[in-house]
Amino acid sequence: MRKINRRAVLNILGSGAAATSRAAAAQAPAIGRSGRPNVLFLMCDQYRFDAIAALGNSHIYTPNIDRLVRRGVTFTNAYSQCPVCVPARYSIRTGCEPPTTRAFSNGPSKPAPGQASTMTERCGPYLAQTMRSLGYRTFGVGKFHTTPVFEELGYDVHLHSEELYGTPEQRRRDSYAYWIATEHPQYDYIEGLMGERTEMYYMPQMSPEPASCSVERWAAERAIEQLTVKDGKPYFGFVSFIGPHPPLAPPIPFNRLYDPDRMPNPVRGKLETDHMDDQIPWMNYAVWAEDVNDAHARVLKARYYGEITYIDDCIGRVLNALEKRGDAENTLICFFADHGDHLGDHHGWQKESYFEASCHIPFLVSWPGQLAPDTKRHELASLTDLFGIATKAAGKADFRQGMDLLGAVAGSAKPREDVIGYYGEPGTRRCKIMVRTGDWKYIYMTNGGREQLFNVGEDPQELNNMASAHPDLVRKLRARAVKACERTEMRAALSGEDMLMLPFAPAKKIRIYQFDHSRGIRGFPAKPEDVLKNWKG
Repeated sequence: MRKINRRAVLNILGSGAAATSRAAAAQAPAIGRSGRPNVLFLMCDQYRFDAIAALGNSHIYTPNIDRLVRRGVTFTNAYSQCPVCVPARYSIRTGCEPPTTRAFSNGPSKPAPGQASTMTERCGPYLAQTMRSLGYRTFGVGKFHTTPVFEELGYDVHLHSEELYGTPEQRRRDSYAYWIATEHPQYDYIEGLMGERTEMYYMPQMSPEPASCSVERWAAERAIEQLTVKDGKPYFGFVSFIGPHPPLAPPIPFNRLYDPDRMPNPVRGKLETDHMDDQIPWMNYAVWAEDVNDAHARVLKARYYGEITYIDDCIGRVLNALEKRGDAENTLICFFADHGDHLGDHHGWQKESYFEASCHIPFLVSWPGQLAPDTKRHELASLTDLFGIATKAAGKADFRQGMDLLGAVAGSAKPREDVIGYYGEPGTRRCKIMVRTGDWKYIYMTNGGREQLFNVGEDPQELNNMASAHPDLVRKLRARAVKACERTEMRAALSGEDMLMLPFAPAKKIRIYQFDHSRGIRGFPAKPEDVLKNWKG
C-alpha cells in the first residue's frame, strides 16, 4: 500500500498532534497549491461495487471510471446504511444516519418523539447549502429524489432529471423533460423517457432516444457547461446519473457491447438462506421478476453493463472538460453510488437487503497532489462520510454522523469499528439492522427474529449463514445492534433490553405499477379498447 506524501497530509489536516482530535481537525484548512479545491461528486444509482474493470471485473469496460481508480483512493469496504434511493440520498446530503433523517425506506417516517419536524432542523443545512455558505459556487444536475420533488437543496444551479412524473406540472418543471420537449420535440411523445417500467422493469430494452439525447449525456453536458464557468470561486458540483438503475435501456451502440453468453450466471445460495429476508421475494414479485431464469439474467446483466459503459463514456466527457479548465490538480472528485442491485444473486432483484450485492457500494476519492494515486484502502466507509470529505476540503470540516475518512487515510483519525445499517420503520416487520465489522456481517430481522452471520472475508458471496455455528459471536453482534438502537429514534426496534421479535408473516405481494402519471396513465385498462378510444394514432 502506497504511503501519503507528508506535505500532502499537512495540507489536508494541518500539522501537530492536535490535528488528531475531532475539534482540531474541524478547523484545519485544506489549502492546496491553488487555494481551496473544487469538489465534484459523481454519483450513480444502483451501481454494484463489483462493476469496475480496474477493480477486477474482467467482463466490463469502464475506461473512465478506471481513470478515477488510478487518480486516487478506492475504499473497498464502503456501504449504504439504508440501501434504497431516498434514505441513501438524504444521508449523502445531510451526513446523518437514517434514525436522524427518518428515512428508512422510500417512504419517509414521522419524526421520533422530541425530534424537530424538518430534515434540516434535525440534521443541519444540506451539503450544498453548507458549501455555498463556505464561498463555493454550487451546481447540481440529475436525479435527486427528494421529498418534495423540487425541494431547495442549496444549489445555485439546480437541474433535475427525475425518473417519474407524478403530475403534468412536474414533467414541465423537470429540466430534462423540458429540454426534450423544447429542444427535441420529436421525442416528447415518449412516456418513459428512460425506458419502460412496470412489467418491463427487468426486461432488456434499448433507450427510446439516441445516445446524444439520452438522460445521462444530457446530465454530462449540463455539468460541462457549469465547468466552463470561471468566476473566481471554487465550485461544488453534484452530478447524479439515473443509471444503471432499471429499466436497463442503454442507447445504441451501448445496447450491443456485451454478449449475454459471455456473462456469468447469478450467484445463488440455498433458497432458505437467500429468502430469509422477506423483502427479497416481495420485491421480486413487485417488479415482475419472480421467475427470471439464468439465460434471461445473463441478458439483463449484459444490458446493465451496457448502461454502465454508457455512463462511463459520459463521465469521460466530464473528466476531459475538467482537465481543460487547468485546475484539475486541485479538484477533489468522489465517485459513488446510493446502493447496488442483486441482479439475480441470492434469488433476488432490486436492492433493499444487506447482501453485498445490494448494500456494498463503489467509493472512489481522488485529489491529485493530496492523496496518493491508485491506492486501495480497507477502512469501513459509508455515505455519511461524504459530507465530511467535502467540508474538510473546503476548510471547515463538519463530520456530523460520519467519520473523518481523509484523516483515517492519513493516520490522524481513528477508523470506525463498524458500520450499522438501518432499514424499515422501527417496530414493524420491515425493520432490520446490519452490523458490519472486521470480516463479519450480522443481520437481524424483526420479522421472525431471523439472524444471519456471514464471514465476508472467507465467503464474499455470502453463501454460508454461520449464525448457528458461532452463537457467541452472534450474541456479541446482536448486543452491538441493541446498543445502536438504544436511542429515542430507534427505541421501537427494541423489546426491553433485546431486539424486538415479531412472529414471522410474509408481506402481502403486490405489483408496482409505474406509468406516466403526468399524462393520466395509472395502470392497465380493464379492456384493451379503453386505451384506444381516445388514441389518435
